[in-house]
Amino acid sequence: MEHSLPNLERTRGAAHWIVLVAALIAPVTLVAGRMLLTPSPAGHGTHTQLGLPPCQTMNWFGVPCPGCGVTTSFAWFAHAGLWESLRTQPLGFAIGMVALLAAPLAVLAHVRGLDLGEQVRARNRYSTWFAVGVFAAAAWIYKLAVVWLS
Repeated sequence: MEHSLPNLERTRGAAHWIVLVAALIAPVTLVAGRMLLTPSPAGHGTHTQLGLPPCQTMNWFGVPCPGCGVTTSFAWFAHAGLWESLRTQPLGFAIGMVALLAAPLAVLAHVRGLDLGEQVRARNRYSTWFAVGVFAAAAWIYKLAVVWLS
């Protein structure tokens, strides 16, 4: 009598493999961040180490842009400074957590027989993107408060 595991035998589409590869590459960004970036003590500006120009919003108006501090926060995360990462810019901390957890969660889902393409499509909803937007806006408001109160 032959036993089969129907979930493991399912044909997975190209989207599954693209998501799996992207998830496996995600932690590499943390390694690169640790090797290439030194978190700026100012709480922003680390992105200039990648050859990008300084934040013009900060230069012109003294106000952080919505992405201000994300690279610095990510660099702190990559250097295992989790508290500094969260304190610098919560959005950068969240991106660091996604980069850290993407590979093991994707591999677990793959081994369980789930189609990662279907999983992403199932979560690609207005409510998900709205929640991400609210979190990003809250992180920016936090960054504005930190800059203005310092």
